[in-house]
Amino acid sequence: MRKFHRWPIISLGLTLAILGPGAPAFPRGAAGTDGPALRQAGAPEYPELPGFGKKCRIDDDFHFTYEFTEKPRLGTAILRVRVIDREGTQSTAFSVLGRSDMPAMAGGHDSGEQEFKLNRRGDYLLPLSIVMPGEWEVKLTIRRGDVVVLRGAFRFDV
Repeated sequence: MRKFHRWPIISLGLTLAILGPGAPAFPRGAAGTDGPALRQAGAPEYPELPGFGKKCRIDDDFHFTYEFTEKPRLGTAILRVRVIDREGTQSTAFSVLGRSDMPAMAGGHDSGEQEFKLNRRGDYLLPLSIVMPGEWEVKLTIRRGDVVVLRGAFRFDV
């Protein structure tokens, strides 16, 4: 006959007695429950950006727009960022970094931060690997030299 150890049951009982009847089984953000536990303390915030093709202000002298070169689908999607100065001239005075992931599977498909490449026309381009359908999030970081001047994020569906 198999013996069962009572310590885990007693431990669970003590935990429930201390936390009360309405306490969740796992604290919000516990590993494996909803993703925020994957974020590190002090991680930068990425405010939501305006929609595709809309002006996103960097500072008094510059703004940028972002869009995909084609509708995103499974495979590789190319994200294009254009930085424009006050006079309406395209600028390459910044470095643009991006990372993509699926919020529902935080960390599961994280691309890591990658630098956009400049093409001859001055567009910043970043290929994104879309490996499954669902909601995706892109986090952008814009730097001038070593200084981060803007962070922002947007979501899209495939």
